[in-house]
Amino acid sequence: MSKFNPFNRRACLAAISLALLAATGAQAQSYPTKPIRLVAPFPAGSGPDANAREIAAELTKILGQTVIVENRPGASSIIGTDVVAKAAPDGYTLLVGTTTSMSVLPHMYSKLPFNAERDFAPISLLGILNTGLIAHPGAPFKTVQELIAHAKAQPDSVTVATQGIGSYSHLSGEWFGVSAARKLRFIPYNTSSPYSDLLAGQINVMFDGLPAAVGSIGGGKLKLLAITGKSRHPAFPDVPTFAEAGLPDYAPLAWQGVLAPAGTPAAILEKLSAAMQKATQNPVLAEKWRQYGGELKATTPAEFAAFIKADSAKWGQVVRQAGVKLD
Repeated sequence: MSKFNPFNRRACLAAISLALLAATGAQAQSYPTKPIRLVAPFPAGSGPDANAREIAAELTKILGQTVIVENRPGASSIIGTDVVAKAAPDGYTLLVGTTTSMSVLPHMYSKLPFNAERDFAPISLLGILNTGLIAHPGAPFKTVQELIAHAKAQPDSVTVATQGIGSYSHLSGEWFGVSAARKLRFIPYNTSSPYSDLLAGQINVMFDGLPAAVGSIGGGKLKLLAITGKSRHPAFPDVPTFAEAGLPDYAPLAWQGVLAPAGTPAAILEKLSAAMQKATQNPVLAEKWRQYGGELKATTPAEFAAFIKADSAKWGQVVRQAGVKLD
């Protein structure tokens, strides 16, 4: 009987590892060889859905394979996000992740069917939208500081429309209340748009991204009192930042990005990230995001991972301070 040779075993394992690496490299080099499913965890026809379809069309041109948007809405984006968390890590099922799904939900639910940090591999940011303080022109204040003074003089008198408890608009308002040390009265619109009542003057303000309001702001039916960002946005040069208004720590951003299931080969992630870099160069799409007070922007996987980590930490603090829990 021959003796066991540990060196032969090591050589065998090394050969297997090299073979697997070679196979993975070949897979990444030929990727993609079939259509890619881009899961959008929000309703068809919504603003985020439109953004997903626009970038999918660009990726289709660049990658040479059809990128199909599949809408899987429900449960505050939990359903669609979970679909991708449990998909094969082969680059053919991707997720349009958002502020809500990646940065907010993990802090509002003690139990989720997925782990936002462990179950996904970031690919690239898609774009960011600055948050605006949108007011009815007849509101009893014309600036951020006047709003804060009004809330101090008449506690609980400032009405704030939200798209439901735990929504982006709600938590952005909670963040403002914490930053300004003022109590606001939140009015949730769970199944209808709050903009009708805001336009009618039945609600004072709303904290939100600007796509749904930009037309009314331009027409003078609504007023933009302030916007997030380190400097004034070129689409709204006369609107002060919250930092200028005395709230430098108020910085919510609504963002979208593309992620894959954890375990997706790094070479595939890099290939997709490079495709996103090209896709976000479309000048028409870039101008569209700019008009909405945002920026079409791609990143490397490492940059996107760092972005999500920092953003999640900020929202976690807001959720804890506001005491918002949904389970």
